[in-house]
Amino acid sequence: MQLKQTWRWLGDNDPITLKDILQTGASGIVTALHHVPHGDLWTIDEIQKRKNAIEAAGLTWDVVESVTVHESIKTQTGDYKTYIEQYKETLRNLAACNIKTVTYNFMPVADWTRTNLDFIMPDGSRALYFNWFDLAVFDIFILKRKNAADDYSEEVLNEAEKRFKLYSPQQLKQISFTIRFGIPGEKKLSVGEMKKKIDTYKKINHSLLREHLKYFLEQITPVCEEHTIKLALHPDDPPFDIFGLPRIVSTAEDVQYILSSVKSKANGFCFCTGSFGASSKNNLVEMIKMIDERIHFVHLRNTKRDEYGNFFEADHLNGDTDMYAVVAEILAIQQKLNDPIPFRPDHGHVMLDDVNKKTNPGYSCIGRMRGLAELRGLMLGVSRANNWQ
Repeated sequence: MQLKQTWRWLGDNDPITLKDILQTGASGIVTALHHVPHGDLWTIDEIQKRKNAIEAAGLTWDVVESVTVHESIKTQTGDYKTYIEQYKETLRNLAACNIKTVTYNFMPVADWTRTNLDFIMPDGSRALYFNWFDLAVFDIFILKRKNAADDYSEEVLNEAEKRFKLYSPQQLKQISFTIRFGIPGEKKLSVGEMKKKIDTYKKINHSLLREHLKYFLEQITPVCEEHTIKLALHPDDPPFDIFGLPRIVSTAEDVQYILSSVKSKANGFCFCTGSFGASSKNNLVEMIKMIDERIHFVHLRNTKRDEYGNFFEADHLNGDTDMYAVVAEILAIQQKLNDPIPFRPDHGHVMLDDVNKKTNPGYSCIGRMRGLAELRGLMLGVSRANNWQ
């Protein structure tokens, strides 16, 4: 059995239409109700409206990405129990519409973080990029987080200070905008809002945040089991602490803790090769073997690191991650399952005609379609070599 080929669609405001997606080779859609504020209830009417639009275009809604976890749940402050109850009801409503794979993440304050959305590649295409020096420029000189300098090496601090002095006001503004960008189509935090949210984590370390995730899973997995929903926890992106915030879905040790803390089959992962692969410490093939049948969704993309740990998003088959080995291991798991694991080509370079078009960072059409085509070919080769249908 093969993986299910899906495509992330960001809703009605996505410049890539459902009609366009139908031509890419994907048959399933990964999307969310991005217009619903974090923590609010997803009603059956709103879910069904989105599902009807997708099915009218000849596609299926296979994965929710994401039902966002409200910050109060992560910090266990304020009305966090109310937000958990609303999360449960959203899960029930999704199940009522027969949408059974739900992605979420537990990253505090900031979602995926990059420092450049238009990193120029040697072939002229544009990629997403993460650079520690520019992150430090933002953290120390723009966000002005207390004691931020303590979190960086002397080398990073010296380079950040040089850059801050050299950058124009417009360049600093662009760095600030990029780092606060978050999910396309969702509300961006101001610098002040971000700083305020970071302050709520002053007394929360890795151990305590892990306990909060465990509590959250203990509350929602019974609902998932009752309605045969698969939870797909997305790893931290990038997979290390930033802004002094604890990140707890970054390493093999983190994965083992999450799997063992709530042993329900519903408690699984979205295995993102781009997120886990950005750390040289992670052995992706061994992590796939560890998670095994609790991989409920897959993001396939590649990254290329330098000696400082900075990384750019490379071509899907050309980076630090051995994509052949990763795909072979995931396909081996697929052969043990009755239902196809959905995967999507995660991110893609801005290239060819898309260079002059409006695109959401990471979500251009042609770059992802190239990635999907390459990955489909790789999967076919691996499957034929192993006599898998």
